[in-house]
Amino acid sequence: MTDDLTIGLDAGLQPPMENGEVVFEAPWQSRVFAMAVSLHESGVFPWSEFQAQLIEVIASADAQPGDGEYAYFDHFAAALQELLLHKGVLENSALDARTAAFADRPHGHDH
Repeated sequence: MTDDLTIGLDAGLQPPMENGEVVFEAPWQSRVFAMAVSLHESGVFPWSEFQAQLIEVIASADAQPGDGEYAYFDHFAAALQELLLHKGVLENSALDARTAAFADRPHGHDH
């Protein structure tokens, strides 16, 4: 399934892969990837629309001066957020409230 979802992205824009599988360094990365796939499969957006948003986010990040560290899933999450905001599936106020609620949780309760 993953292969079908990455087709159309240049090699530098695909998720980190090893032996044909997506590689995640932290649990949140697999969760955001799964959310994007699930939303696509539910018909919220065509994968090509997400790809275009991801390409835009990466290009914008590449144009900014930075520390040189490439954080693929940070870009992936930003692209998903921007797409959902644009489509009206997500509202900034709701996202801000949820982010604050998670930030207020005690350390170690990040699941």
